[in-house]
Amino acid sequence: MEKVASGGEISRLALALKTCLAGPGPASCAPWYSDEVDAGVGGSAAEGVGRRLKKLAAANQVLCVTHLPQIASFADHHYRVEKQESNGRTVAVIEELDAAARTREVGRMLSGQKLTPEALKNAEQLIKMSVG
Repeated sequence: MEKVASGGEISRLALALKTCLAGPGPASCAPWYSDEVDAGVGGSAAEGVGRRLKKLAAANQVLCVTHLPQIASFADHHYRVEKQESNGRTVAVIEELDAAARTREVGRMLSGQKLTPEALKNAEQLIKMSVG
């Protein structure tokens, strides 16, 4: 498997196995960390990954790094991570987002650097759809 599958494919396979094997019962204490689960997917496939992560998060602690708004919109908590230079060193700055900032961030993920009213409206819809 490791010779033919990409990191994203392995991450999605692990997600599929984890959600299929997760049954009713107490929540797991061990966090499940996912990176590259969004590599090479978009649109409805990304939405499916987001739904599986949401299902897994109902009984487990899940930390997912993503660049896709279709996946980010399913998060219960949303953080923005930015790299900055400080005194010649690169540091990561992490900020937990409130509801309004979350909508703006998902909108920025949709539209790029210039946040448009259309992207904000689309972000609101993505977040609303991910709740139910």
